[in-house]
Amino acid sequence: MYSAPPAPHVRILMGTFQGAGYLSGQLSSFLAQDHDNWSLVVSDDGSTDATPDVVREFARAHPNRDIRLVQGPGQGASANYLSLLAQDALWRDLPDDGCIAFSDQDDVWMAERLARAIEALGQGADIYASRTLLTDADLIPRGASRQHPYPPAFGNALVQNVLAGNTLVLGPVAGALLRRTAARALNAGVPHHDWWVYLLGTGAGLHIVNDSRPGLYYRQHGGNLLGANRGLGKAWSRFAMIWEGHFGDWIAHNLSALQAVDEELTPENRACLSAFQAWLEGERRGLLGGGLDRTGAWRQSKAGQIMLRAAASAGRL
Repeated sequence: MYSAPPAPHVRILMGTFQGAGYLSGQLSSFLAQDHDNWSLVVSDDGSTDATPDVVREFARAHPNRDIRLVQGPGQGASANYLSLLAQDALWRDLPDDGCIAFSDQDDVWMAERLARAIEALGQGADIYASRTLLTDADLIPRGASRQHPYPPAFGNALVQNVLAGNTLVLGPVAGALLRRTAARALNAGVPHHDWWVYLLGTGAGLHIVNDSRPGLYYRQHGGNLLGANRGLGKAWSRFAMIWEGHFGDWIAHNLSALQAVDEELTPENRACLSAFQAWLEGERRGLLGGGLDRTGAWRQSKAGQIMLRAAASAGRL
């Protein structure tokens, strides 16, 4: 008699910092998953509230689950997640077909969130992401997150991240890639771990699915590190971020990391990276003027592309 293979194991990685207020709701949503084969590693970045106690109590209440609490590096969210990926202990007992899922500390997952991801990975995806359902602090829905019009691509990843980090699930190939490169990404000061996943995944030619269906409730509250990326207020924030030079700093760190792992990129994407770097250097020296379009770098919206060109022309990249 034929029996279906067991569902792949999913190791959930959660970075926490001062998250006690909403953490229990997120942890409870793990227990409600249709895909029940999971373990949890929580890396706490030095919380002084009850966050570690909430995790320990959750582990005590579910002794048959593999639930671990480790100390983070205390260098921000990106370094917290990348340091987890760089640890051999994370991978030592993960099955060959095991997957990695990222989690924020204050969301609530829909019951089918992991099952959908595993289905997509089983159909050939290497990386799964999805939209989210935005809510207020009390989980009252306010609408879905933005749906980007174009599929993931390395040229887009050079100047924009379209993968929500709290929705990411990595298949075995993507997981191995992130493991190999995590230490070098840390050394380069990669500013956002989810953007790094997008850059590296597209750069290496992996298959990425960005599901149009929301997979979790993305709680918006005063303590969010970044919050949802939509609305006029956020558009103005993005413009200010670019104009003040923060965006250029982020790109510089990303490019430094990509240079350190360029053996992982496809030949086509290595050429795209080189063209973009050459253009940036020319812009900074005032040599090239235009030419952004020839580098292969682009943003998902016309407004975003115009803003990018304007920032480049003004020397803000």
